[in-house]
Amino acid sequence: MSGCFRLAWRSVHLHYIVAMYRPDTFSRPVATVICHPGAGGSLMSRAQLYDSIGATYTVTRRTEPRIATQVWAALGDARTVLNVGAGTGSYEPSDRDVTAVEPSAVMRAQRPAGAAPCVAAVAESLPFEDQSFDAAMAFATIDHWQDPFAGLREMRRVARRVVVFTKDFSNLDLFWLDRDYLPERADLLVGRPSLTELARSIGARVEPVLIPWDCADGFYEAYWRRPEAYLDEDVRRGISIWARVGPAAERRAVRSLRNDLASGRWAERNRDLLGLDAAELGERLLIA
Repeated sequence: MSGCFRLAWRSVHLHYIVAMYRPDTFSRPVATVICHPGAGGSLMSRAQLYDSIGATYTVTRRTEPRIATQVWAALGDARTVLNVGAGTGSYEPSDRDVTAVEPSAVMRAQRPAGAAPCVAAVAESLPFEDQSFDAAMAFATIDHWQDPFAGLREMRRVARRVVVFTKDFSNLDLFWLDRDYLPERADLLVGRPSLTELARSIGARVEPVLIPWDCADGFYEAYWRRPEAYLDEDVRRGISIWARVGPAAERRAVRSLRNDLASGRWAERNRDLLGLDAAELGERLLIA
């Protein structure tokens, strides 16, 4: 509950009243806060994607311990942590005082009982006072932000340390799913800032993150050595990219992958991956 008392009543251009919930008391807010739309757009528009696709998110998305160890190490000795774009609560360290921010009501509703208190707000307008937290973290969320620079600046404003799990999109050919089956992913990146630009905006260093072959968290690249998983609709529903590229591209990609698995073409193309325990697919930590 201590996280509830870090909320700031900001006094300029305040338009949206949002609520802070505990996972075990979703019927009533623990506290209310106010935030403004700013450059990040409205709360509703930012939450729409996960309100529509997030109902079964916890079926395939959970903390991967080996990646979590790297994220938590990057947090250093931080005792108070803000998790921005927190979703259902994966990667929130249990031994620290965590406050979560998540705009989607569907995702907030799936946070487990006993999870950190959660604020309905967006990254670009965090309703907290300056330097309220020892660290702010964000995991696999920044590519959904309408203004990534504004979101990073807000994290920097409210915390003394910033840790962001994201991806270097400069070489999509690293991952066979992008290269051979879903070229539409590149269209989602048009106009988005590069990893270098994002890191420079907050003075961050960049640390590579390898993806284990049996990754427990079913994000987009997680099944790089288990291609049959992408044929499973439940797996795909836990990955926002499929919803964003649209059903026609999804059907074509799945059909082509299924055919290549049956013919042995996928195995021939990707035989160098089959003996790897972990892969470098462009995932990165920004640490500032």
